[in-house]
Amino acid sequence: MRSGHRPKVSAWAPLRVPLFRALWIANVASNVGTWMQSVGAAWLMTSLTQSSAMVALVQTATSLPVFLVGLPAGALADIVDRRRLLLVTQSWMLAAAALLGVLTLTGATTPWILLALTFVLGLGASLNLPAWQASMPDLVPRADLPSALALNGISVNIARAIGPAMGGLLIAAAGTGAVFLLNAVSFIGVLAVLMRWRRAAGPSLMPTEGLAGAIRAGARYVRYAPRFRAVLVRTGMFILCGSALWALLPLVARRELGLGALGYGVLLGCVGSGAVLGAIVLPRARAALSADALVNGATVLFALAVAAPVLTRRVPLVAAAMGVGGIGWIALMSSFNTAAQLALPSWVRARGVSMYFLVFQGGMASGSALWGTLATHTSDAVALLVAALGLVAGTAASLRWRLGRERQPDLTPSLHWPEPNLVVSPEPDEGPVLVTVEYRVEPERAGEFARAMRRLGRARRRSGAMRWGLFRDAADPKRFVETFLVESWAEHLRQHERVTVSDHAAEEQVRALHEGGEPPVVTHLIAFRDTEP
Repeated sequence: MRSGHRPKVSAWAPLRVPLFRALWIANVASNVGTWMQSVGAAWLMTSLTQSSAMVALVQTATSLPVFLVGLPAGALADIVDRRRLLLVTQSWMLAAAALLGVLTLTGATTPWILLALTFVLGLGASLNLPAWQASMPDLVPRADLPSALALNGISVNIARAIGPAMGGLLIAAAGTGAVFLLNAVSFIGVLAVLMRWRRAAGPSLMPTEGLAGAIRAGARYVRYAPRFRAVLVRTGMFILCGSALWALLPLVARRELGLGALGYGVLLGCVGSGAVLGAIVLPRARAALSADALVNGATVLFALAVAAPVLTRRVPLVAAAMGVGGIGWIALMSSFNTAAQLALPSWVRARGVSMYFLVFQGGMASGSALWGTLATHTSDAVALLVAALGLVAGTAASLRWRLGRERQPDLTPSLHWPEPNLVVSPEPDEGPVLVTVEYRVEPERAGEFARAMRRLGRARRRSGAMRWGLFRDAADPKRFVETFLVESWAEHLRQHERVTVSDHAAEEQVRALHEGGEPPVVTHLIAFRDTEP
């Protein structure tokens, strides 16, 4: 359009797609059940034991599975049929919630049984999450994808707003066993919609990646992606301290504020309500503030919520602080998630998302254990105050690991690498493959060339190279040889598909320093194994 006006896209447009609408509605119900489950598990543990550490371990049992299976879950979501994986994970969680409900109703649940089944539920959720996130492009048109992702966030916060209060009401009326059984029922709607989904498998010209190879490729990408690593560092630093609120709020509600299950649920509902309000005002905040300023401000808001039960015992003030904390929480989660998504190309998105949630939930699990232990040896108030101070101190990380607002790299596939000119056709699993590229560079420009090559080297490693090096010919100072090693021929062909427009720009910067009319000479060397005895 040349009028200067961008077409208006409705935030609710994805709901016009029948399958997405049905799945979204079912997911809202399931998320409500999940929040009711969280309230029920935390509250039941306070009834089964007076140990602060055991209560905090409920959050650890929920979060630890992501830390343990995060990378395999992301790799699975990239290499298997996501619909079938979602059916398996949803059924898994239904069975675990139903078993916990039955055991609780019969009085057979002990603290360790509660932790074990909470861990099993967390395991199912951990396997489910990357597949769920990566399935969005299959459900809606590309133009509606940002709105679909936003609607997913809204569904979580609607559930956060009403689920805890509903859980508290149901606990008061029928007990925690009923809450667990209702959570089991909430998975049935999602399963019903998934069974109606007939996902078309796209044609693939490449062999399917093995699980181990896919995990290695994902980890390698993260290692050599500075933007994505900055998101992981900032997320980990925040959640390590921020987990104190979720871990200790049940104890604070019961011991310090004298609240029952309903009151505890209302406090969590205030956090969810604040998050919904925060989602409404967030676009204006993003327009006015840099990403780092927004994250730092939101961190301070959340720190106030963490410290609120220490600063006052008046329930209305604590509830208001929880609402403010909810605003900070949604701003932080949205900012971190957006920054992570923008730093990931499509081929590694599920693996990158799983790494992001691995750091998030790993920090939640370790932080919950840390604050529970500190509260046991000191007091709940001391643990919350130390965590709040840690949150504020952590804003200094923006000086080193910036989320920034600079122009984002173009991570769409460039597909500019030509097909290799070969006489022998290697088998897909043959390798490793050594690729060499020869350049001619004037000696006075060698320093500039080396700096440009370091950027290109990171791009080679992100797309699949196990090793990378740059060598200079001692007999010819103008001759430089770049080498990179890929584990198999199939992986090198995948590398052709993974190179992005941004990587292409790095190559062009290097080739601008290459002299002569002919392009750099590229060779492909494949490991030779003598089959004769």
